[in-house]
Amino acid sequence: MAKEMTLYWGAGSPPCWRVMIALEEKELRGYNSIQLSFEKMEHKSKKVLDINPRGQLPTFQHGQLVINESFAACIYLENKFKKQGNELIPTCPNEQGLMYQRLFEAAPLGQKLGDVIYYEWKVPEGERHDSAKERNKNAVALELSLWEGYLKKTGPFLIGKNFSLADVIVFPNIAYAFHYGLCPERFPKLAQYYNMLKERPSIKKTWPSTWQVKKDLLKELKNTS
Repeated sequence: MAKEMTLYWGAGSPPCWRVMIALEEKELRGYNSIQLSFEKMEHKSKKVLDINPRGQLPTFQHGQLVINESFAACIYLENKFKKQGNELIPTCPNEQGLMYQRLFEAAPLGQKLGDVIYYEWKVPEGERHDSAKERNKNAVALELSLWEGYLKKTGPFLIGKNFSLADVIVFPNIAYAFHYGLCPERFPKLAQYYNMLKERPSIKKTWPSTWQVKKDLLKELKNTS
């Protein structure tokens, strides 16, 4: 089965990482793993554009099926191989509803993190303003405070006592925040969640090799709750 799958991915990318975690959780090892360089713009190569017109990573292919969104790829893998590996979608309707809620809330979290982390890359030097930087940091601090509150209510995982697809989707963003210097003392529940899940086999095995040195871009963020 896995030999019919190909994952095009880039190192350090949370969307790419979540698909790799899902593949591990479903025990789909031995797939074709093709690492591409964002710096060299390999994700815009003809090989990728032929199957993904957006030229984005991850790009996941299973036989003739191509899925170019990480959320969709993870949901597909769970539904296609539900009885293999760890079941990631709960059967309880209430838990399932909460799982999907948290899963889709990963999108604004990722966007707000990106607004801070990639501000200088996205905005030309002459158009950068300290007020915009501060506004972006306040927005991501508020977003992370929401997740801190969620974990206070549910814990230890995002929907309660069981690891789910919500954790597969969201954890790479939380790990990304800590990689960029998020202060554990200011976000203790997120830190507890991060430290617990980074030891999970599927996450440990797929941990980004480029994350050897932590950054300090988010170290001043404060919990706003």
